[in-house]
Amino acid sequence: MINTNIKITIDSIAEVEKQIKENSIPYDYDTKEYPIEVLLYKFKTGAIKDGASIYIPNYQRNFVWNEYERSRFVESLFLGVPIQPIFAAIDDKTGYIEIIDGSQRIRTIDAFVNHGLVLQDLKKLTTLNGFTYPNLDPSRQNKFQTISLRFQIITDKATEEIKQDIFYRLNTSGRKASPAEVRKGSFGGNFYDFITDCSKIELFRKLTPLSKDKIARGDEQELVLRFFTYSEIGEDSKLKGQKALDKYVQEKNVYGFDKDSLQNNFLTMLKFVEKYLPNGFSKTLNSDSTPRVRFEAISVGVFLALQYDSTLKPTYMDWLTSNEFESEVASDGSNNSGRLTKRVNFVRDCLLNRIKKDQLTYGKS
Repeated sequence: MINTNIKITIDSIAEVEKQIKENSIPYDYDTKEYPIEVLLYKFKTGAIKDGASIYIPNYQRNFVWNEYERSRFVESLFLGVPIQPIFAAIDDKTGYIEIIDGSQRIRTIDAFVNHGLVLQDLKKLTTLNGFTYPNLDPSRQNKFQTISLRFQIITDKATEEIKQDIFYRLNTSGRKASPAEVRKGSFGGNFYDFITDCSKIELFRKLTPLSKDKIARGDEQELVLRFFTYSEIGEDSKLKGQKALDKYVQEKNVYGFDKDSLQNNFLTMLKFVEKYLPNGFSKTLNSDSTPRVRFEAISVGVFLALQYDSTLKPTYMDWLTSNEFESEVASDGSNNSGRLTKRVNFVRDCLLNRIKKDQLTYGKS
């Protein structure tokens, strides 16, 4: 919380200057560029004991990028996408180069060239899907080896504490973009504009309370997109999570969409929720949040029930407070297609009275 009672004086300004000077370190940077061929020769297996002059220290993360993330990075290299510099430091005792930030990138290149990484799920260079490095034409291998990565290398003045502090700041400064923010920047177009317009509908906002922070980070658009995606692709188990959402947006941007039909489905669902669910999509009347899994279950479940019976009048709504419904929406699993299908179908079947009121349990057992 910001302390607004601090009095700024000449002395306090002087103290600020003194503290900055005492704690500032004159980092000396040397910028170098290493072609991949040279980088891998110096890196080898990444440990000093194996003769590597570029190595990854113990405080670094393990190799945590998944196959998709590794493939995307390799694709970026092929495409010539600008790659942010790798931060490193000169080890005072050995003169070797210690990686401060960039180990995932170096390990990925090593995995591709030397350890059989299979490229997958590429969206631009789709013909590379299923390829390993040895599958490439020799001329393309040579061209890949000449791609250069830029290094910002701190001189040997940096202590171990300073190196770790730099690593911490590089990996904690700022906030990682949310999926909605990434999608807006990557797949913006007519359909995403439509999603944004739907997220501004007054009834949607009334039924779907969200914090200012979540609204600022695109949660409204994320929920609307999830409704349209899952109400259309249904139980397609081949599509999961963010990949399903990204693919859906891309296809609508490319192939077009029936704006009136989609908007009508959305509004019809919202009006049903307004009429029969006193708390809207949130759990309590005065809540300031809407859990994603709860929104998915109710919105898509209502849509499916109305597809079956457009004049539906529910026999009972007690399922909203049942132990079974609470169990369905208690854990996230929003990217798990099996759990999604199960909770959506639960809402649909309760609304259509396929699941009877006396088949459910209420209250804590």
